[in-house]
Amino acid sequence: MSTRRNPGTDVALIAAFAALVAVCALLPAIKVAGPVPITLQTFAVLLSGAVLGMRRGFLAVLLYVVAGAAGLPIFSGGAAGLAVLTGPTAGYLIGFPLAAGLCGAIVERLPRRSLVSPVAIFCAGLVSSALCIHTLGMAGLVLRADLTWPQAWDIDKIFWLGDVLKNVAMALVATAVHRAFPGLLDRPAAPVPAGQGQPEGTPTA
Repeated sequence: MSTRRNPGTDVALIAAFAALVAVCALLPAIKVAGPVPITLQTFAVLLSGAVLGMRRGFLAVLLYVVAGAAGLPIFSGGAAGLAVLTGPTAGYLIGFPLAAGLCGAIVERLPRRSLVSPVAIFCAGLVSSALCIHTLGMAGLVLRADLTWPQAWDIDKIFWLGDVLKNVAMALVATAVHRAFPGLLDRPAAPVPAGQGQPEGTPTA
């Protein structure tokens, strides 16, 4: 028999990981060439998906983005407001919840033995970061900073080494969490074969 997760627990986890992303965004950033600073946001974004799964990971990071757009000074450098979502870094912010969701979707489908091995989770994070954060981030630079794609790549490539290191840290932390709390991940329910899962003698339609 399947058990339903407590909605209050889900809300608390979503809020906690949204707060974690905010804290990582507000830690001192490393300024590099271009308008996008290096922060620990990517670590927290991908950790949200790897620990909570697709749905809750996406919602946690979406909550962070919505709260910042609503005026809370929780974007990098204490920025806030809708103007940030129309600036040159908008693509990265839009990519954050999508990356968390994709990372969570991949991790949910890993065999249970892979959840205690950081290699698989590292790969899930790196793929999600590349497809969602970096691709949309460069698109934002092209659209909002009037750069060409090669110029946007010149800015974005600076972040790759740091992202690899942050993904290593994320995978190690996520692995430790799954070892300590093996039932925490928001996995999709396994399909029940036809004719099973019902009490004996129960009529079927």
